[in-house]
Amino acid sequence: MKAVFINGKEDIELKEVENIQSHNDESKVLIEVKYVGICGSDLHYLADGTSGAAVIREPLIPGHELSGILLEEMVYQGATLSKGTEVTVHPATYGEKIDRLPNNPEIWPNGSYLGSARYLPHKQGAMVEKMLVDKSQIIALPKNVSLKLGALAEPLSVGMHAINLAGGLKGKSVLVSGAGPIGLLAAGAAYTLGADSVTITDMLAEPLSRAKDMGDIQILNIMEHEVPEDQFDVVLECSGATPAISTAFKAVNIGGIIIQVGNLQDKDAPINLSPINIKQATYRGCYRFNSEIEEALKVLEKNDSLGNVVTQIYNVGKYKEAFAIAANSKLSSKVMIAF
Repeated sequence: MKAVFINGKEDIELKEVENIQSHNDESKVLIEVKYVGICGSDLHYLADGTSGAAVIREPLIPGHELSGILLEEMVYQGATLSKGTEVTVHPATYGEKIDRLPNNPEIWPNGSYLGSARYLPHKQGAMVEKMLVDKSQIIALPKNVSLKLGALAEPLSVGMHAINLAGGLKGKSVLVSGAGPIGLLAAGAAYTLGADSVTITDMLAEPLSRAKDMGDIQILNIMEHEVPEDQFDVVLECSGATPAISTAFKAVNIGGIIIQVGNLQDKDAPINLSPINIKQATYRGCYRFNSEIEEALKVLEKNDSLGNVVTQIYNVGKYKEAFAIAANSKLSSKVMIAF
């Protein structure tokens, strides 16, 4: 069977690997992968050989945004899922709990994530025709959520986690900073969950234009317009650009909250923090997600227009073209590989 491997910087290939016909592990289930989204971390692995602190030291199968079909039956939440059930997968296996720290398993140390090079051996990901998955990570798709939409559950869950950390968005004015796939999905979720208003910002017109397909979302190109100050109850900072953080502090309303969704580079950078004092605003970090993937599926079921974030789908044989297009935010938002 076919699998995509990233071997290091600018080194990607499609290889034949041993086909999985059967297994004897009662804790795992075999699935046939149908769609895999290309994430920013996958692009970093290919461009740089690293993603944050994770460095590729052996061939890595990327991919943690997926949907597929069960190739054998299993029990899920007390009910039997039959062979052929359409599913998505929670990509995290949580690490060790530290009693004195909050109960946030998404940040426990020594956990693993599909398609991650953080530890050795690397945790192989989903860009493969078939894979064994822990049964605890399987989530059945609702009837009205297609396999394509199901592969969006993981990136949408990142935005859902931010929304939960903000205490919900119903009736609030929301600013989303950065119109990449995570920002677009977060904005779409904010609209779907009843925010009073949703505005999304970016430097590029092309990604901003895609927000209009997600719902009633206002767009603001920061190359042409200033972000209004003291206007937003919640700011979801999804760009990871340090100048955008200073802008977020100015944009947030008195007593508002800023959730840092976009990953920041590990380096010193100037940020204007002064507004946080006089506004008594809250600035909070956000990392991956916990159990929000089921909430994400409910949002996708309620608003299938979030599927418009998918701009291209490539057969696995065109994996190089898929990665090249995914790296160009003018040409793409979420790019998927289909098996």
